[in-house]
Amino acid sequence: PSLSRRRVCRACGHGAMGERLLPAWLLLPSLLFAASSVCTATAFPPGCYPAEEGGLKTFRCSHARLTEVPKDIPNDTHKLYLDSNRIPFLPRDAFRDLPLLLELDLSHNSIAGIESGAFRGLADHLRSLDLSSNRLVSLSKEAVGHLKAKVNLSDNPWLCDCRLQELIRAVALAAGSAGGIVCEAAALEEHVGKAFLQVIAHTDFCNAYKRTTDIAMLVTMFGWFAMVISYLVYYVRQNQEDARRHLEYLKSLPSKQRRSEESSTVSTVV
Repeated sequence: PSLSRRRVCRACGHGAMGERLLPAWLLLPSLLFAASSVCTATAFPPGCYPAEEGGLKTFRCSHARLTEVPKDIPNDTHKLYLDSNRIPFLPRDAFRDLPLLLELDLSHNSIAGIESGAFRGLADHLRSLDLSSNRLVSLSKEAVGHLKAKVNLSDNPWLCDCRLQELIRAVALAAGSAGGIVCEAAALEEHVGKAFLQVIAHTDFCNAYKRTTDIAMLVTMFGWFAMVISYLVYYVRQNQEDARRHLEYLKSLPSKQRRSEESSTVSTVV
C-alpha cells in the first residue's frame, strides 16, 4: 500500500507541475511581444513615438529637443511630426528612406538653411510640408520647387528679393499661409513689414535685378574700353615723342652722318 501511495503521489506531483508550467507556455508569446515592443521603443529618440491616426502610421517627435532629423524613423511612416524642436539645418537626403511619407511638419524649429536635395525622394507622394515659424531668410527654388506638396512658408524672417519671388512662383502655397510671408528685409524700406504677395503685385524684383545687372555690365565694359583707349593714346603719344627726339638728335649730327641716319630711319619706318 505504501508503494501505491508513493506512485499516486508522484503522479499527482507531475500533474501539479504540469498545471504550473502550462500558464508559462501560454504567456511566452505575450512576453516575447512585450520584449520586442520595449526594444523597438527604446530605439527611438527620447520624446519620439509611433502611433496610428486615421489608418495612417504616424511618427511624433514634437517637443523632443531634437537638433537634427532622427535617423531611425520607421520607413512605413505616413505622417511625420518634427515640430517644436531645435533643428537648425536640413542636409541632403534627410528624408530619403521614407517612401510613403504624405505629411511632414517642421514648424517651430530653428531652420535657417535647407540644402538642395534635402527632400529628395518625396516629390511623388508628399502632399503637405510645413516650414512655418523658422529662421529662413532666403531659400532657393531648387530646394522645394520640385515638390507637389502644399508648402507653408509663413512666419519666417524673409528677405524680399528676386530669389524669394522665384521660390513663391515655383511652389504651391498651403491654403491661408500666403499672408504670413512678410518682408523682414528688402532693398526698399517701404516694402519692410508688408506681405510679399502684396509687394510683388506692384514690383517685379527679378526685372529690377536684371536691369541692375545689365547696367553694372555696361559700366564695367565702358571702364575697360576707356582703359584700352587711354593706353592706345598714351602709346601713340609716347612713340611720337620718341620719334621727335630722335629726329632732333639726327639734325644735330654732321651732315653726312645725318643723311645716313635719316636714310636708316626712313628705311626702318617703311
